Amino acid sequence: MTIVAEKRYAQYNIADAKSRLSSIVRETLAGVEVVIAKDNKPLVTLVPVKGHGRRTPGSAKGQVTMAPDFDAPLDDFAGYR
Repeated sequence: MTIVAEKRYAQYNIADAKSRLSSIVRETLAGVEVVIAKDNKPLVTLVPVKGHGRRTPGSAKGQVTMAPDFDAPLDDFAGYR
């Protein structure tokens, strides 16, 4: 593992990355640029998925509706009433 510039960049070889995946994901989400390498040659860069963040309560307000008879008994279950 190579760490440069106050933990803003980290490089892991594949074998090390396999055994430390959970911590590498946490680092990436914290803003560290993580590079996976093979024989110390960079292959891929991990980046967080955009839009990954806190949900805003009420963001779908007015977009979801229920039919007026939503809780009415179903005709298929008349024999059970």
